[in-house]
Amino acid sequence: MITETRRAPRMPVPDLVPVRDMMTDGVIGRLSNISESGMLLIASGPLQDDALYQLQFTIPDGRGGQHQIDAGVHLLWREPAHAPEQSWAGFRFLTMDKAQREQLVHWIESNLPKA
Repeated sequence: MITETRRAPRMPVPDLVPVRDMMTDGVIGRLSNISESGMLLIASGPLQDDALYQLQFTIPDGRGGQHQIDAGVHLLWREPAHAPEQSWAGFRFLTMDKAQREQLVHWIESNLPKA
């Protein structure tokens, strides 16, 4: 049995959630999993090691709409994926609006598998 050792539980993201680099206005990948402290991205383009990014994505609001999340992040690691020109990338959240962070935490808590 694998024991989860992260401080914040990670939620798998089953839907296609594109992630946009706010500086280039281009989609750099999609969410794979997320927690209140960071996220795993399936990147579809090159990323700079140990870089800071300003990213944007949307999450469901539970009423048929979407909440926009803007986050300052730090790229902690990346490694090639099996698909050509894709990689796995682990980010830590650095900055996020308080209301957006609360929306993100609520979304994660509402969708975590029940123990």
